[in-house]
Amino acid sequence: MTYDADNIFARILRGEIPCHRVHEDADTLAFMDIMPQTEGHTLVIPKASAEDIFSAPPAVLAATMQATQRIAAAVRKAFDAPGVMIAQLNGPAAGQTVFHLHFHVIPRYAGKDFRMKSGPMADQATLAAHAARIRAAL
Repeated sequence: MTYDADNIFARILRGEIPCHRVHEDADTLAFMDIMPQTEGHTLVIPKASAEDIFSAPPAVLAATMQATQRIAAAVRKAFDAPGVMIAQLNGPAAGQTVFHLHFHVIPRYAGKDFRMKSGPMADQATLAAHAARIRAAL
């Protein structure tokens, strides 16, 4: 596949589509998933154009993983989560639907079943409040 510069994450990076930003640095952006699997579900993406883990240069992967680690610690703290799941999907067969490299940071709790799926769109005020909690925990 060829990278699609009009994918939703590329459009978010260009400021064409709004998002609830959690963190941004020179190489990455973290923001709330609009169809969260749990409260606090956050996405971390590189600013570089990379479709998946196979097309991203090692330096892009390193910067994105460092940001993912930092965001995961903040999500765990902000939502008092005993566990955090990091998910990264590559290709349609793996469930990837947005073809820009991204990591899901998902708080997890004992006794709560979980399956990766597309959920309903979350309330924007709720997402804004969740983003503020994570920013405060950074």
